[in-house]
Amino acid sequence: MFPILLVLTAIELGSGLVLDTFEGTLLRYPSLLVLVPVTIGMAGNLGSVLAARLSTAFHLGLLSFEATDDRLAGNAVATVGLAVTIFPLVGAGAWGVQTALGGTALPLPTVVLVALLSGSLLAVLAIVVTAVTTYAAYRFGLDPDDVVIPVVTNVCDVLGVVVLFGAVRLLV
Repeated sequence: MFPILLVLTAIELGSGLVLDTFEGTLLRYPSLLVLVPVTIGMAGNLGSVLAARLSTAFHLGLLSFEATDDRLAGNAVATVGLAVTIFPLVGAGAWGVQTALGGTALPLPTVVLVALLSGSLLAVLAIVVTAVTTYAAYRFGLDPDDVVIPVVTNVCDVLGVVVLFGAVRLLV
């Protein structure tokens, strides 16, 4: 696990560097600043829940890693459905918190749309990262319970920052 932890540490440093490049945007639009930790956390949580479900299915012998695997597809659809449901609420909550603390520079629909777009894309990326990492753990004879969740949460941290600011560049 030590080599994996070293790589994950480097990935987390990358997340901080990406976040630093968008400091001006965050200061200009404080509601986006509120969105950053919540978006990163939610992406990691979605990936972690999926990782736990896939790991359990793997240990029970119910996961086949085939394109026709209904269990894999069902969990992927549920993850996207959860993201599409939760992220607009996260955006509205971020806008509400910023409004209560001192006004906002972005209208509510813009913040909700940024949260929805970034959350939906993050859910798809979390599915890919989780499936690939679970399969890699299987192929290398590692226990997915020990490997997948740390990898998914760290990778989703970096992807969360990148995707959020991609959505901001596109929509703001």
